[in-house]
Amino acid sequence: MQFLVRMDVRLPHDMPQDVADDLRAREKARAHEIQRAGKWPELWRVVGQYANYSRFDVESGDELHQLLTSLPLFPYMQVEVTALTVHPSKLES
Repeated sequence: MQFLVRMDVRLPHDMPQDVADDLRAREKARAHEIQRAGKWPELWRVVGQYANYSRFDVESGDELHQLLTSLPLFPYMQVEVTALTVHPSKLES
């Protein structure tokens, strides 16, 4: 199953910088693990925002949920998920 996911990160303003830096480093490492596993084939930054659009290729919504909740920044994210399917007018590649 393909999912388009928008993730907006909202860290608390009073979060100590060292804590935020540690969260970001752990987030990057976990994101790389998921990408190397082939589950997160596309990751796009939203210009001017602490946000991204990503495409996930997973077996189910449950698997997507497990991956998203495994991200260290998940407690600080607003997440919007859209299930995707191939459009019937798409040219074959």
